[in-house]
Amino acid sequence: MLPSALMGLVVTGNLCGCGEPPSPPPPKPPSVTTAVAALQDVSVLREFTGTTQAVKSVEITARVQGFLEQISFKPSTYVRKGQVLFVIEQAPYEARRDQAEANRKSAEAGLRRAESDLDRLEEAVKTNAVSQQEVTRARAERDQASAALLQAKAALTDAEIQLGYTTIKSPIDGLISRHLVDAGNLVGVGGSTLLATVRQIHPIHAYFDISERVFARMLGERGGHKPDADELVPATLILKETDLEVEGHLDSIDNTVDPETGTIIVRGVFPNADAKLFPGFFVVVKIPGKIIENAVLVEERAVGTDLAGKYLYLVGAEGIVEHRPVVLGSTLDDGKVVVAEGLKGSEQYILDGLLRARPGLPVTPVAGNSGD
Repeated sequence: MLPSALMGLVVTGNLCGCGEPPSPPPPKPPSVTTAVAALQDVSVLREFTGTTQAVKSVEITARVQGFLEQISFKPSTYVRKGQVLFVIEQAPYEARRDQAEANRKSAEAGLRRAESDLDRLEEAVKTNAVSQQEVTRARAERDQASAALLQAKAALTDAEIQLGYTTIKSPIDGLISRHLVDAGNLVGVGGSTLLATVRQIHPIHAYFDISERVFARMLGERGGHKPDADELVPATLILKETDLEVEGHLDSIDNTVDPETGTIIVRGVFPNADAKLFPGFFVVVKIPGKIIENAVLVEERAVGTDLAGKYLYLVGAEGIVEHRPVVLGSTLDDGKVVVAEGLKGSEQYILDGLLRARPGLPVTPVAGNSGD
């Protein structure tokens, strides 16, 4: 056994060697990828959603009653103006035309006879061979015969028109639909019967709405509406499904802003010779605006959204994160967006790693390529 004094020294030595372990170093701030807001002159592109419509659209209808005898086209093909599409039975209308022609000839003969009688009586009255009353009656008969001839001619014209309606031709060049009535069916009963539609799709129209706020800005940029100006407003149509882009121009702006919706209807016209666009497509139409000098640009993917609106996370000189509200402008094709309010340019903002950053806390910035 150890002496008690030595035991005390051992215990005391053990107590002196059991101090607190050193504190671990603070964690390193999370790494985030950053980019720098750039200043650049940009052309504003305003983007709208619209639908395509045919430049011309005609419903082909049966205007007279009869059995449909002939269909002279293939569905979903291009037809030319004046091309025969349908034929309705013509025999009844040819008979009416012939009857009207006979009535016209009879009326002409009646008029010639009445005129001859009037001439004879007018000569006879000079020698008192007949009375003036007979001349007056002959003149009235001549006038009645003349009116009968006019009536017969009008009936003949109507009969020819009705006969012409039995041959139905395309009034425009365009793409025709399928026939909606098969041959052998009775058409034109109780009114016109829709047989098919023809739509001209080259060029093609795109209709879209512009809010009154944006429209007012556009008018201000262009110095008002100038319908007689030779310069056309260019426009680009984009079909998102195929990334098809077609260059065209605006050709119509409605003359009234709808007070209920606060929008105005605008139309663009675009070439479509290869028929890659059909009526009814949802498309995007881009219209160039004014040049913004020294616009502040950031990557759109760096912009966050909360209840207050859009924001960016900025990184200060000490690596402290700042929540900065911003107001955005136009989005560019390269993925950048114009910051209309909130930045002056050259600020460092977080591009990737937003979930690891907290306002007021430090981060470790790593410069990234904003073009990725």
